[in-house]
Amino acid sequence: MTRKFLHRISSPAVWAMLAALPVLAGCRKDLCYDHDEHGYAVRTYVAADWEILWHRAYEIDWESRWPAHWLPYESLHPEVPDGIRAIVYKEDGGRSEYNLPPEGGRLYMPEGTHDLLFYNNDTEYIVFNDLPSAATATASTRTRTRGGFKELHGEERTITPPDMLFGAFVEKYEAKKSFTDTELPVIMRPLTYTYLVRYEFAAGQQYVALARGAIAGMAESVYLQDGHTGSKAATLLYDCTMEDFGAMALVQSFGVPDHPGDFYEPTRAPRTYSMNLEVRLGNGKIKTFEFDITEQMERQPRGGVIVVKDIVITPEDAGGGGFEVNVDGWGEYQDVELPPLS
Repeated sequence: MTRKFLHRISSPAVWAMLAALPVLAGCRKDLCYDHDEHGYAVRTYVAADWEILWHRAYEIDWESRWPAHWLPYESLHPEVPDGIRAIVYKEDGGRSEYNLPPEGGRLYMPEGTHDLLFYNNDTEYIVFNDLPSAATATASTRTRTRGGFKELHGEERTITPPDMLFGAFVEKYEAKKSFTDTELPVIMRPLTYTYLVRYEFAAGQQYVALARGAIAGMAESVYLQDGHTGSKAATLLYDCTMEDFGAMALVQSFGVPDHPGDFYEPTRAPRTYSMNLEVRLGNGKIKTFEFDITEQMERQPRGGVIVVKDIVITPEDAGGGGFEVNVDGWGEYQDVELPPLS
């Protein structure tokens, strides 16, 4: 019996099999922990590309006509965000959420046909609403109040300018099982844009200690699925910096209300757009200016440049000659987060 058994294991085939046991054991361990990475499964890998734009040219192409003495045009472009939130809307009505690095990555989902929604996950002031359905998912921002602010447009909510927001949507993606990876290209397009606001003084700028502004009539929300804006308008409140020409602000916005999707067609909605400038003078006096910017905004529904000129502060406004800059009592903004929009 013993001699017969030894003869069997001495055959070359058996010895080869025994020699392979450590390798097989190693493979078995890998399969236990990483079988989905190498096995027959849905193996979709998102390859994200970012459309880094601060505005979209309509009637005015600022890139081709940018004044050399302004800020560098490229300096207004947003940076690539820190990451991506992916929502898989499954065909059975459920949904799953995942976080991916900015370049993309493996997106886990069951076999079948699903809708996929993507947006950057590093925002601070954005409020997301109605996410259970891709068709109703929107982004808005938080209420911001300002003591003593005089309303520009009736009952509009006063809000914080939104963070930079990008989005993409893939409709009816067919997820199939495979032994090989499937690449899914996704272009993350801007859903918020920047307005460079220039308040140009004709006289009296030296009397101004602080400045802040507001733009009324802007979109309160944007739909994540296709980038069209909601019909409701809101007023953006923001701070300004003092420059050699006057005051300046970089204001992010969803753009104008009721703007069609399809990335993106110009609008001619019968709306008005207003802007103000509130300055605190060195003598403590607060002076406010208001401007109708409807024509400028209609030509620039998704970011651009808003310029108002010939602003004057008189010596009488400033209280005569010398003065001491004192900003006490200017007041702080107070952010109040509202419940999700209905």
